[in-house]
Amino acid sequence: MKIALLGYGRMGKEIEQIAISRGHKIVIKKDVNDVIDINLADVAIDFSVPTSAFDNITNCIKNNVPVISGTTGWLDKYKEAVALCEEKKGAFIYASNFSLGVNIFFELNKQLAKMMSNLEDYNISMEEIHHTKKLDAPSGTAITLAKGIIDNSSKTMWELDKKTIEHSIPIVAKRIPEVPGTHTVWYKSEVDTIEIKHTAHSRKGFALGAVIAAEWILGKTGVFNMKDVLNIS
Repeated sequence: MKIALLGYGRMGKEIEQIAISRGHKIVIKKDVNDVIDINLADVAIDFSVPTSAFDNITNCIKNNVPVISGTTGWLDKYKEAVALCEEKKGAFIYASNFSLGVNIFFELNKQLAKMMSNLEDYNISMEEIHHTKKLDAPSGTAITLAKGIIDNSSKTMWELDKKTIEHSIPIVAKRIPEVPGTHTVWYKSEVDTIEIKHTAHSRKGFALGAVIAAEWILGKTGVFNMKDVLNIS
């Protein structure tokens, strides 16, 4: 499989190593302002920056190249990307986090939210910690976790750093050098605390999941997510 890496930062380099180890070939390594011929690739993996992601994704879709995107901070245009993919009969996966473990964590988070939904004595809060080069806050992963709670409880929104609205979920975002990603969800009452937590030890988990998604999407048409890739019902 010939892969285009749209974004060649630390994640791009990690994906390159994983892809080569699985027998694939990297044919494009795109930095922000590079001009490329995306048709050289069988599939593209976008880990760029928020200002480039939408253009990268739509370029792939318009040229019938399946695209996997893990860039966060651009989702105000996500529906446009989906509409274009459906119009062009392309193939597209966006995930806030491609780690296999995190996607299991997403499902665990939803189930816990359902179980806790009628227990009004518990206050929900979240924390995410990432490296200092992460541009957006809160992380896309934290937003996905918050949405999982909102869809399965009386909570209606999330707020960054503090809670000012009764039915919101406060998310504290911290930036600490060399932290790949840690996400914690707390349910706290006067008598006890329930906590679920995912800690990434390196970027390899994110890279492996992205390559697995790229392998999976070849030959398919449509808009998918990691639940499809992992066959999580």
